[in-house]
Amino acid sequence: MAQTHTAGGMSGSWHEMTHSVRDITTITRAEPSRQAFLMLWALFSVAPVLFGLDKFTQWMTNWDGYLAPWINDIVPGSAHQAMMAVGVVEIAAGLLVALMPRLGGYVVALWLAGIIVNLVSQGEYYDIALRDAGLMVAAIALARLAVIHHEESTG
Repeated sequence: MAQTHTAGGMSGSWHEMTHSVRDITTITRAEPSRQAFLMLWALFSVAPVLFGLDKFTQWMTNWDGYLAPWINDIVPGSAHQAMMAVGVVEIAAGLLVALMPRLGGYVVALWLAGIIVNLVSQGEYYDIALRDAGLMVAAIALARLAVIHHEESTG
């Protein structure tokens, strides 16, 4: 292997030294991406579970009031029963994100799209719908980042 001698007395191949610099640069640049993935993964693993559990306790809010009347008319049972079913789906979505964020991110994004349609179709709650649109984009970003930063078992 060709050796390069520098004024400081360091030796090693030029390729090895430049390759190490590139590795450090790549790792440094990838770190914010990994941090973003971890933040989104934590958010979309925990928040749906908490919101889902709250559909049963209604500690944060009375969720029944957010259900559009036209949806309430087509689902069986009361609005409260429908919201408890929503809670089960949200808990499952949060667990899916925790285990399989590449898939779970898209599932949560679709779920949020449904929530947005529900809210906007009532002619109110536009502020919450806009917030959920931002969360939907963040869920898609999670799914995209998971391609790089999460190894899912393939059975």
